[in-house]
Amino acid sequence: METIRIINFIITAIFAVCYSYQFIYVPVSLWMQHRDRKAKKSSGNSDKDLCERNLKNYAVLICARNEENVIGELIDSIANQTYKGDITTFVMADNCTDNTYGVAIEHGAVAYTRRSQDKIGKGYAMEALLGEIKKDFPSGFDGYFVFDADNILAPDYIEEMHKCHLEGNEAITSYRNTKNYGDNWVSSGYGLWFLRESMYLNYARCKLGSSAAISGTGFFFSNEVLKDIGGWPFHLLTEDIEFTINRVCKGRKIAFCRSAVFYDEQPTSVRQSFRQRMRWARGYFQVFQHYGKDLTYETFHGNFAAFDMAMNIMPAFLLTAISITCNLAYGIIGAVTGGDITIALWSMCETIFNACALLTVLGGITLITEWKNIHAGTARKIFSVFSFPLFMLTYIPVAFTAIFINPGWKPIKHKATTSALMTDICGTETKQKIS
Repeated sequence: METIRIINFIITAIFAVCYSYQFIYVPVSLWMQHRDRKAKKSSGNSDKDLCERNLKNYAVLICARNEENVIGELIDSIANQTYKGDITTFVMADNCTDNTYGVAIEHGAVAYTRRSQDKIGKGYAMEALLGEIKKDFPSGFDGYFVFDADNILAPDYIEEMHKCHLEGNEAITSYRNTKNYGDNWVSSGYGLWFLRESMYLNYARCKLGSSAAISGTGFFFSNEVLKDIGGWPFHLLTEDIEFTINRVCKGRKIAFCRSAVFYDEQPTSVRQSFRQRMRWARGYFQVFQHYGKDLTYETFHGNFAAFDMAMNIMPAFLLTAISITCNLAYGIIGAVTGGDITIALWSMCETIFNACALLTVLGGITLITEWKNIHAGTARKIFSVFSFPLFMLTYIPVAFTAIFINPGWKPIKHKATTSALMTDICGTETKQKIS
C-alpha cells in the first residue's frame, strides 16, 4: 500500500509543476490593483471625452432557451445603459416551448426563433443568430456583445467596454459577479470562483501581457474578429473556451475589462450544478481533442497564453481521474486481500486536506478583496469561504463521470431577480465602482 502514497505524491507534484505559475498571479493582481487605484485618483475626464467622441454601433447577442422569466430584465438593463451610441439587442429563441420570443419583442429586442433536434447548443444558436443578422442588417455592426438571458448589466457596462475597445482591444471579457450569491453554498461556490477567475486569473494575465479566458458570457468581439473567424464555427459543449483557444492559437489576446460589471445567476441545486459542470468538463475534453496539437505547438514556440489555456482545460481533470482510479483500485485490492489500507486512506486524507487548505486561502483572499462587490449578508460571505473547498472538491466526481458520459446541453431554470436586488445592483453600481 506504500505504492499508492507514492502515486499520490507524484500526482501532487505534477499538479504543482502545472499550476505553480498561477500563484504568481495573486501578488501581481494585488499589486496592480493598488497601482490602478492610485492611477484612477489622478485621472480626469479624458477617458469619458474620448468615449463620447468615438461612438460605435454595437449589437448585443442573446441565445435563450425557455428564459421568459428573466430575459426581460436583461434587455431592460441593456436599454438603460449610459453609453450614448447605438445599441441593438438581438435574441435567438432557441428550441423554446415558452414565451421567450414574445417577452423579447415586448421589451424591444429584435427576436428570431430556431428549432433543431440535431444541432443543439449555444454555439449553433449563435451561428444561426449571426446568420439572421447578416441577412437583415447587411451593413453589420462595429462590435458584438454576448450575454446569457439571466444576466443583468451594471448601467455603465457597455460604456466601460467601449473604452477598452478604443484602446485597441478586439476581444474583451469582463468582471463576472453573481446576483444570487447568498442563496446557498452552491451559488456562493460559483460566485467566489468567478470572482477569483476575474481578479486572480484574467486580471493578472492581462497585466502580465498574456490573454484572458472567456467564461461563457459577458464578452465582446469586434467586427474584425467576426470576419477573421468567419461567422461562429464553435459548436463544442464549451464554445466559449473553443473561441478563446482559437484566438490564442492565432497569436491574439483577449483583454479583461475590470470596470465592466455584469451579474449572473448561479444554480442552487446540486443536481443542476453537477450536470452543468459535467458538461463543462466534457467540453474541456472535446476542446483538448480538437486543439491539443495546436496548443502544444504554440506552447513550444513561446506562446505562454497557449500553455496557460492548455493547463486550464486538461491536466486537472486528467490527473484527478487518474488519482481516483488508483486510490479506488488499491482500496478494493487491499480490502479483498486483507491488506493494510491505512496508508492509502491516510494518503488520500492528506491530499484532500492540503487541497482544502489551499482553496480556503485562495477563497479567503478573493472574499477580502472583493467584499464590497458581493451582494450577500455578512454571515453568508464568511461561510462561503469554508464551503468553497467543498464546492470545488465536487469537481472530482464531476470530472470522473464526464470521462464516460456525455451530458449534452440542457437548459437551467432561472428565476426573476427580486426588486430589492435590482435596485441594489442597478441603482448603486455607478456610484460605487469596483474598488
